[in-house]
Amino acid sequence: MKIAVLGAGAMGCLYGGMLAEADNEVWLLDVWKEHVDAINETGLYIETSKGNKHIKNIRAAMKPSDIGVVDLVLVFVKSTITEIAIEQNKEIFGIDTIALTLQNGLGNIEKIGSVIGKKNIIAGTTAHGSTMLGPGKIRHAGVGKTHIGEIDGSVSARIQKIGKVFSDASIATDISENVMGLVWGKLMVNIGINALTAITGLKNGQLIDFKETEELLELAVAEAWHVAKIKGIQLPYDDPIAHTKEVCKATAENRSSMLQDVVNKRKTEIEMINGAIVREGEVLGLDTPINKVITNLIAVIQKKYS
Repeated sequence: MKIAVLGAGAMGCLYGGMLAEADNEVWLLDVWKEHVDAINETGLYIETSKGNKHIKNIRAAMKPSDIGVVDLVLVFVKSTITEIAIEQNKEIFGIDTIALTLQNGLGNIEKIGSVIGKKNIIAGTTAHGSTMLGPGKIRHAGVGKTHIGEIDGSVSARIQKIGKVFSDASIATDISENVMGLVWGKLMVNIGINALTAITGLKNGQLIDFKETEELLELAVAEAWHVAKIKGIQLPYDDPIAHTKEVCKATAENRSSMLQDVVNKRKTEIEMINGAIVREGEVLGLDTPINKVITNLIAVIQKKYS
């Protein structure tokens, strides 16, 4: 299968590398010139707990015209630039090209669909962890399952084909009939963890060490849970508050991606996470004051970047 990975950050490189290792034709599409050059010159290096990998049969590009139309596009760009990234790289999309978003937050499906239409979009979640070490080098920091599915819940031939391509590349993959529930399930965790760590500077596990941040986590997730219930979303677990606290414990030493963004003075995905709950609440006529405050605090932090 000919595959393009749009956004060759740590996660994009991880999936691209594993798929290339399984003899798919994989292209990494990114704007970071040093990274693209390093991959084309010496390949992609992946550090793992079981040893290092050197993926040589993978290519990288900065221009979509160098790639052409592909069968599958894995969308891994930050949700803040989804629409512009799809628009600027329309040349890789043909009439039958499938776009798979494994991004954080809500709204990515709509943003992709505004450019290429919704009929060829599928969605998913990933529990893998990956860290960028430098141009052409990543560390596979955590192993987990990938869940993918059609937005309408059907089990189509194309979703089964992609699931097999992933499984053949040693990417443990489940096909879900409730992928939007999984997307919302991951969103709940991000709502409870990401912004609060970014505001306080705490590691994930420390959020439940302090009664104040634990209470804010509970309130933010409870608001989102209420919105999900009203929308009829079926979450993949019974209690998102308890689940989020379990994730805090399991990833206790992690610094969330949003905390890393704030530390490095990068634009965060707040509008697609806590901000998305505010917008969804407004549509439903529901107040979401906790998530509104959290969203506004991150917005101010971003505006103060020098």
